[in-house]
Amino acid sequence: MLNRTDLRGRVPSAAELRATLPRAEIDVDAALHQVRPVVDAVRERGVDAVLEYTERFDRVRPDTVRVPAAELDRALSELDGGVRAALEESIVRARKVHADQRRADVTTTVVDGGTVTERWVPMERVGLYAPGGLAVYPSSVVMNVVPAQAAGVGSLVLCSPPQAEFGGRPHPTILAAAALLGVDEVWAVGGAQAVALLAYGGTDTDGAPLEPVDLVTGPGNIYLTAAKRMLRGVIGIDSEAGPTEIAILADETADPVHVAADLISQAEHDTLAASVLVTTSAAFADRVDAEVERRAAATKHSERVTQALSGKQSGIVLVSTVDDGLKVVDAYAAEHLEIQTDRAREVAARVRNAGAVFVGPYAPVSLGDYCAGSNHVLPTGGFARHSSGLSVQSFLRGIHVVDYSEAALREVADKVVALANAEDLPAHGEAVTARFGGKTA
Repeated sequence: MLNRTDLRGRVPSAAELRATLPRAEIDVDAALHQVRPVVDAVRERGVDAVLEYTERFDRVRPDTVRVPAAELDRALSELDGGVRAALEESIVRARKVHADQRRADVTTTVVDGGTVTERWVPMERVGLYAPGGLAVYPSSVVMNVVPAQAAGVGSLVLCSPPQAEFGGRPHPTILAAAALLGVDEVWAVGGAQAVALLAYGGTDTDGAPLEPVDLVTGPGNIYLTAAKRMLRGVIGIDSEAGPTEIAILADETADPVHVAADLISQAEHDTLAASVLVTTSAAFADRVDAEVERRAAATKHSERVTQALSGKQSGIVLVSTVDDGLKVVDAYAAEHLEIQTDRAREVAARVRNAGAVFVGPYAPVSLGDYCAGSNHVLPTGGFARHSSGLSVQSFLRGIHVVDYSEAALREVADKVVALANAEDLPAHGEAVTARFGGKTA
């Protein structure tokens, strides 16, 4: 079922690997042409445009954009007890991990009388997005809200697409997750129009203000990603998320059943989801392939899974050694990377590029999706080479506070003047000498 790439005997350069390894092809620039009219309409006509596009794309027209508080309470009261307990456990574990990411202000004494303090200031208002396409993602509500709350963000609004079967409200499980987390502002809007409304704000159908935000986080489809790209600068964004992906580095010590199950679990998300196995053993690859075929035929979303696994974005890569495998996975820079090898912890410690690393046979990606305590909003498409997943830091801004005395400035004045003149910016130097009667000493 899975396509194969044989790199035994020679591992290409990182640049060659990035060009040849399996990966989904998405064209965000092409989607921009479709998204631009939506964004422009929302900027010009506000909620009227939002509701028109919502009716066209989601086949439902909510009576208001903001979900009434009573509906959040009702969704929580009607939530299945087992699901509620699971969400509560997920929240507890995520809060434990993200609480340790908080950063303290630091003051550095550069010279006597001269200090620089780095203050960490949370965003004032943030928009969080929970998708509502092929699946329902209350876990994404947890992963977005928890770090924002830990950072101290003052105002949160959660957006999720309205569902016709639920009277134009987001899925009740999404609403219940918001209520569990204490988020009382939820907008029934999805896709590009959600990002545009978050960026520009508007007035709801009942006359209530819908205030714009400073930052938008959370994954979505290509149209939401295109809107993020278009509006970056009007708002901050976490990343341009593409199709989800898993890479597994495994040797002959791994269990083919575990590996096959994990590849399928990622393929279950979307027909463009990428599932890649990098292994030192052709015989192991054969066993995984056979197990994948057997399990894929029996799984609930068999058609979706089979399409994802047989697509060019998925495959098996054969390498000679685990060292060669590390070069491959570092070049691939997967959103999720599992290490299922001998001495897995030691191998995992050598990984440089991944959104998140899952070590050994008992840390599957699905654990991280829900209850590991880690965050599952992670960089895709190779962005893990230069970007991190969502964290408390995503919602903080570092501000340098410079505090120098007269003596401390006088001590370095001639250096400032010298550098200002070297850059042909003499007024910069004069801004210093003006404080000392036109002299530096």
